[in-house]
Amino acid sequence: MAHKKAGGSKARQRGNVAGKRLGVKSSGGSLVKGGQIIVRQRGRNFKSGKNTGMGSDFTIFSKIVGTVTFVWDTKKKKRIDVEPIKAE
Repeated sequence: MAHKKAGGSKARQRGNVAGKRLGVKSSGGSLVKGGQIIVRQRGRNFKSGKNTGMGSDFTIFSKIVGTVTFVWDTKKKKRIDVEPIKAE
């Protein structure tokens, strides 16, 4: 007879999981190109604003060349806009 009960502990030892590299990729005031990723997120923490689009995985990206601005949309959510560059 066995003295110890057989445990399935091997299946639960995967503790070191790689991060998903989420977060803000272009800060406020920085210059972005069209198609450049501004924020990678899970869920709608940030809302898509002017001249930005949202991907199927909630990634916010720029549609034009311009500067990034973060604006409070509600008390809890920020909206991300891209202002076009003024040609002088």
